[in-house]
Amino acid sequence: MHSTVTIWHNPRCGKSREALKLLEEEGITPEIVRYLDDVPTETQLRDLLAMLGIGARDLMRTKEAIYKELGLKDVTDESALIKAMTEHPKLIERPVVITNGKAVIGRPPEKVVDLVKA
Repeated sequence: MHSTVTIWHNPRCGKSREALKLLEEEGITPEIVRYLDDVPTETQLRDLLAMLGIGARDLMRTKEAIYKELGLKDVTDESALIKAMTEHPKLIERPVVITNGKAVIGRPPEKVVDLVKA
């Protein structure tokens, strides 16, 4: 019996689809959050960062055009980076899997299996 497993998922992303498939192969049907449509709040992002044990920039897709357009490379304020992710969820790295108060970024996707088996 697994605890609830949640995946922040973008179905257009190969790594995200691969992570979902790996979970399903483990017999897990995760709760799927399409974070581009159901955008996380600043509080949810702060909670996620705490579970991941990383700073906001480490959760960002720094190669996205919007990252450069917004000039985020030079921003050091965590709150401003988190706000940017809520306004532009495309900036959030994917996939993210959450279970038992822990989280992992599924890059490589096999990391999600390590999390749910722990």
